[in-house]
Amino acid sequence: MTTEAIFFQTPASPSRSLGQAGSQTHAPSYYAASGLPQHDRPPLQGAVEADICIVGAGYTGLSTALHLADAGFKVIVLESARVGWGASGRNGGQLVHSYSRDLDVIEARHGKEAASALGSMAFEGARIIKELIERHQIDCQFKPGGMFTAMTDKQARQLEHHKALWERHGHKQLELLDAKATEQATGTRRYKAALLDHSTGHMHPLRLAQGEAAAFESLGGVIHELSAVTRIERGDTAVVHTAQGQVRAKFVVVACNAYIGDLEPALASRSMPCGSQVLATEPLGERFPEILPTDYCVEDCNFLLDYFRLSADRRLLYGGGVIYGARDPAHIESIVRPKMLKTFPELKDVKIDYGWTGNFLLTLTRLPEVGQLSPNIYYSQGCSGHGVTFTHLIGRVLSEAIQGQASRFDAFAKLPHYPFPGGRMLRVPLTAMGALYYDLRDKLGV
Repeated sequence: MTTEAIFFQTPASPSRSLGQAGSQTHAPSYYAASGLPQHDRPPLQGAVEADICIVGAGYTGLSTALHLADAGFKVIVLESARVGWGASGRNGGQLVHSYSRDLDVIEARHGKEAASALGSMAFEGARIIKELIERHQIDCQFKPGGMFTAMTDKQARQLEHHKALWERHGHKQLELLDAKATEQATGTRRYKAALLDHSTGHMHPLRLAQGEAAAFESLGGVIHELSAVTRIERGDTAVVHTAQGQVRAKFVVVACNAYIGDLEPALASRSMPCGSQVLATEPLGERFPEILPTDYCVEDCNFLLDYFRLSADRRLLYGGGVIYGARDPAHIESIVRPKMLKTFPELKDVKIDYGWTGNFLLTLTRLPEVGQLSPNIYYSQGCSGHGVTFTHLIGRVLSEAIQGQASRFDAFAKLPHYPFPGGRMLRVPLTAMGALYYDLRDKLGV
């Protein structure tokens, strides 16, 4: 990823990205144009009761809701916009294992016990996704196989270390590819090596969220869209308020991530929303058969990485660019298209049909923040770019904690949570400066 794609601004509102939360429509993405048919989910009206109220109908909220409903609990989900409206319906659609800081970094910073506990869960999220797809017959166009690609000799050596590290934690479905094999698999000569993970894959992310919502409702769960939560009243029975109603619940799960806004200032102060951009080309048809003949998804090893894959109708979906502070760039195509053409110059005359942005939530440690705001109010946020698999894992872990089995929850809750240096005003430019430094290191191969 090139430095011209690094933008920053002091955010006026963390919830702002291609329309405010509460929007009746999704971002103008390829995913929104090709999602599953949806039925009406009216806003919450009046006072209701539930065992658990979940705030947010993205992957974290839906995974938690599914696991709890499957265990027999009465669960209500409140969503300020539409199911999958945020990052869950806009991301690159790639299943990526582990965390944004890998297990060796976790061990160095937090000790062997933490690394062992998190390592035992590092590959579970992808399994959960595939289990849900199969069990509930979710039509999300899943395709197997994912690749990490190295652009320098240093990165190639890092892939060898990465493979050995994951194998020590029990993950064996990995294969190192040399430059020639990588070119054959991807259709580009940009890379010196690759690590192929046979256990991952890619899918239509909004369809996954929509399918999970339907599965939850089939178990008796209730989702209210256009129901932004205005405040959460603490107590033995929590009360979750919206503009037109309230839910009284024994437990609450706050699952808003980058779109939390000002709902819980203590959570918002420890994290920063960041935008990432994605393009979708016109359907390639039978043209360019050399591009991704394996149909694997790809992400490179740069600190500011690019990622790409083919959709079910053979569009190239290409993502990259980071905006610290999360605003909508005026010209998404001008940010991402040059990156795409560095990888696939033969696409210079191909039309771009869609371009969109969405926010993910970054923490200072790049590890997720999981914990409790009170004895019966749980939260999870800050996946820092590894949200697709982690959100599904943490949904299961949160459901376990609510049912009294908290050991796996505690492994995450014990990790320290730090505010960004400089507070709200300086966290964006300081983080962007740090990203520029690591981007320069990638370019120099040091």
